[in-house]
Amino acid sequence: MNSAQGSGQGDPHEGRHGAGHDPASVRQRLASRRIGVSGNIARAFLESKLTPLLVTASLFLGAFAVLVTPREEEPQIKVPMIDVFVGLPGASAQEVERRVITPLEKALHEIDNVEYVYSTSQPSGGMIIVRFLVGSDPDQAVVRVQAKVAEVAPELPAGSVAPLVVPRSIDDVPVLAYTLWSEHATPLELRQAAQEIKAELSRHPRVAQVTILGGQQRVVSVHFDRDRLASHGVSLLEVYQALGALNWRLPAGSFATADDEVSVDVGSFFRSAGEVAGAVIAVRGGQPVYLRDVAEVTDGPDEASDYVWMIAGAAGAEKDLPAGLDVPAVTLAVSKKPGTNAVDLVTDLDQRIDALRAHALPTDLHVTKTRDYGFTADEKSSELIKHLWIATFAVVLLMALALGRREAVVVAVAVPTTLALTLASSYLFGYTLNRVTLFALIFAIGILVDDAIVVVEN
Repeated sequence: MNSAQGSGQGDPHEGRHGAGHDPASVRQRLASRRIGVSGNIARAFLESKLTPLLVTASLFLGAFAVLVTPREEEPQIKVPMIDVFVGLPGASAQEVERRVITPLEKALHEIDNVEYVYSTSQPSGGMIIVRFLVGSDPDQAVVRVQAKVAEVAPELPAGSVAPLVVPRSIDDVPVLAYTLWSEHATPLELRQAAQEIKAELSRHPRVAQVTILGGQQRVVSVHFDRDRLASHGVSLLEVYQALGALNWRLPAGSFATADDEVSVDVGSFFRSAGEVAGAVIAVRGGQPVYLRDVAEVTDGPDEASDYVWMIAGAAGAEKDLPAGLDVPAVTLAVSKKPGTNAVDLVTDLDQRIDALRAHALPTDLHVTKTRDYGFTADEKSSELIKHLWIATFAVVLLMALALGRREAVVVAVAVPTTLALTLASSYLFGYTLNRVTLFALIFAIGILVDDAIVVVEN
């Protein structure tokens, strides 16, 4: 019995060692067979001495991306929308719809990736709006609409105005608005000051458009007297043709000197109300008839097409507005180009406004910022980034309490590193920091934690 028992105990032992199989090496080979490609990648990083350096570099890249990535409130969603303006002078809204709008609508529906087409008609004209599917190339959409409109244009009725194609963009929404107001300036003076500011702001390379709202434009108005027209035997058509013939300039050639070449123009434009009033519009009985003989010519403000008013409300003190303020105003609305950092753009334009205040604008003219998407975009992005790190810290703390210190350390390394690499990648691919992308990162923390737990358990 003892002999058999000793033999039974010795054979297996001798078999294992005799075949040269060490238990540690067996476990290592078995473990290597169980893991796949991802497991081998994980092992390579765990055993590599470069891993701490890569983690540190990833965190620095993420911090750099947070600082330099453009910030805005909404993401850059490509939804091409194109307006097509049409005109048929003298036609009713029904005629415009039947003779111009309907043929164009049918043709525009034939374009690929068009989601819908709708239109509005009014006397003498109308507008068609074409919207493409989300993600369609905006430039290709404009080209296709222009080509289709050019194809249909010869079939439109005689007398119709050539269709005008105007693309829309999400960046057409103003990100910044300055309102000019004064307790002494007239709407005309406010508008003229706004024109100077517009010229300066438009020079910024990242500004797409500056629109002026409110105020009154300077115009030379001609008010005809029917009795005086009749007494001189002059018709309105004759006056119109005469003024058109006097207010023009054309190149007439050039001549060269020894050192220079001089271009020659003929004709001239009216430069003042006095020149308009002194224009000869007809000759009667050998005597010239001047415009001032049949009409009153004035130089002054035009009728306002839109109105802007500055009124101090409950929060007026925050903008340093005097109590009871109630004056006419003019607003400049600034739109940015796609991909522009709204925060940096607002900072640059504020500096230009301050320079104009110091040198070019009247001292009693006030400029109040009434819209600032740069500030709100920066505030919301910073708030969401703060909540991103709060969520990460809370998850790590919960892991430490529930699963242990080892699991918490893995999550504390994996989650920030992954988030940092994601932010760096989004910057390289041209994305922006906005509410949607940051909310997505916060939601993704749960997935990252789940993956980290799976790695630890395996």
